[in-house]
Amino acid sequence: MKGQRIGYVRVSSFDQNPERQLEQVEVDRVFTDKASGKDTQRPQLEALLSFVRDGDTVVVHSMDRLARNLDDLRKIVQNLTERGVQIEFVKEHLVFTGEDSPMANLMLSVMGAFAEFERALIRERQREGIALAKQRGAYRGRKKSLRPEQVSQLRQRANAGEKKSELAREYGISRETVYQYLRGE
Repeated sequence: MKGQRIGYVRVSSFDQNPERQLEQVEVDRVFTDKASGKDTQRPQLEALLSFVRDGDTVVVHSMDRLARNLDDLRKIVQNLTERGVQIEFVKEHLVFTGEDSPMANLMLSVMGAFAEFERALIRERQREGIALAKQRGAYRGRKKSLRPEQVSQLRQRANAGEKKSELAREYGISRETVYQYLRGE
C-alpha cells in the first residue's frame, strides 16, 4: 500500500523561510513548526505524528530540523518506523523503514550526534556572548513588562470586562502576556 508523502518543516525564527526546506520535493501535505528544536513539544510535530498512517512517508529536509538531540531523533524515527511509516531525510540522502541496516543506524546516530553537538555549541556561544555583554554593561536581561501597580490596574480593567486585545495594545504587551498576568504568573 502506497501512502502519502508528508513533509515536516521546522524553522527556528519567524524571519526564516520555511518553503526553502522542501522546495524541490514533492509532498501531499506539509506540517510546519516555527519553534526551537530543543525538544519535541511542537504543535505541528505532534499533529504530524497523530496524522501519519502505515504506508506513509515523512519527508524532512535534514535531521536537525526534526530533533536537536540524539535521543529525541531516535525516538521519533523509531516511533514512525514501528508504525510502518518511512522517514526520509533529504539533505543526508537517508531513508529509514524500520528494517534498516546497521550502517543506516550508525548514520542516524552520527548525524544525530552532530545536531546535538551543534546545539551545545550554540548555547555555549550564547552564554559567552551574554557574559561579555554583561561585562560591558550592555546586557541587562529582559525588562519587566509592567510595574506592579500597572498589573493591578490591568487585572481590574480585565475583570470589568475590557477586551484583552485592547489592554495588550494599550500596555504594549502581547495578549499572551496579558493572560499570564491574569493567571498570576
